[in-house]
Amino acid sequence: MVKARVTVTLKNGVLDPQGKAIGAALASLDFEGVENVRQGKVFDLELATDDRQAAKDELNAMCEKLLANTVIEDYTVEIE
Repeated sequence: MVKARVTVTLKNGVLDPQGKAIGAALASLDFEGVENVRQGKVFDLELATDDRQAAKDELNAMCEKLLANTVIEDYTVEIE
């Protein structure tokens, strides 16, 4: 079994209204010094294989087809 984490974030230059709202909320709660917040998604997956390369290839395909909107989002795949 392969355990993996996929992290999806907005590409640089893409507006992040949720990140701005989180930053404003942190400031209103008196958390000082937070200059920028970017919001993203994390997926933890378990794949029924022991082949790490095949798992990475499959995870990349999942990201390209469903987990990330590659027009505006970047993703990283980490395998434990």
